[in-house]
Amino acid sequence: MKLFLRDHFFLILVNILQIIILLLVFWMDGYHNRHLLFYTLFLATFILMLYLVFRYLLHQRFYNRLSNPMNQMDEAFETLDKAPLAKALGELLKRQYRIYINELDRQEKRRNDHLTFINQWVHQMKTPLSVIELITQENDDEHLESIREETDKLEKGLEMVLYAARLEMFEQDFHVEPVSLKVVIEEAIRENKRFFIKNHVYPEVHVSSTMVESDEKWLEFIFNQLITNAVKYSTGKGHKVVITETKDRLETIVTVQDYGVGIPKTDLKRVFNPFFTGENGRNYRESTGMGLYLVKEVCEKLGHKIELTSIQGEGTSVQIRFLH
Repeated sequence: MKLFLRDHFFLILVNILQIIILLLVFWMDGYHNRHLLFYTLFLATFILMLYLVFRYLLHQRFYNRLSNPMNQMDEAFETLDKAPLAKALGELLKRQYRIYINELDRQEKRRNDHLTFINQWVHQMKTPLSVIELITQENDDEHLESIREETDKLEKGLEMVLYAARLEMFEQDFHVEPVSLKVVIEEAIRENKRFFIKNHVYPEVHVSSTMVESDEKWLEFIFNQLITNAVKYSTGKGHKVVITETKDRLETIVTVQDYGVGIPKTDLKRVFNPFFTGENGRNYRESTGMGLYLVKEVCEKLGHKIELTSIQGEGTSVQIRFLH
């Protein structure tokens, strides 16, 4: 009703002004019969009210639909009345809605095709890397060791591309179950064993077999990224990465602590932004700026909290909090 009155406000206003002007003309022309004037006023008002009631009843469903929220577009189309204006508007909305849905379907198909391509490409690239790895393991030549290091970098890069692509369809690619923190962390350290040795950094782990509710594959990705960063930024300064577990009544906290270069205070607020590399990224040019961003996104989707503190020149501490 309010919408209807707002829509017809100027019509009502014009009619009121018209009636007042008409009565003034009668009065100034010498017609001082008050009964006639009041009858004219009543008649004009009655005709206006009759017209407004008719219009409201004709378009009642239309105005009610515009005034109330709708759950589905189909519901909106079904409740529009058959008046010419409402019907024409309904047909226009149907056409636009079909165009919108078709475009959404096209975009969804393109996205799925892109993700499928990325997945297949990453797996295809892993095969030659695995072959190169097997060949280099048969010989301890110094040059072959360099090749192994480069293949490790390629493999980590491919893993990041794969997980970044999977993150877009996260709801279809995770399974929450009890996961052993010790098993996941030990596997992440094993995968980075050569990286530890190359950078002369030693892992110090104080984690029990505590079970947390998470997805094992994604949780391993999280710790892989945190450990890789801890080792990378310990190079030439820190000689160990310490991983500890603490508990309280509400949560289990895993801390990955390094004693490396740390993060400048000016960069701390942006370390979780995509593609942000900061001062350390400029010094360590292999940084993509995506690792911590992906870690934070995965933590949020899994319901875990992540906190990072750092002092430049002293090291960085990252905490993952698991609610009980």
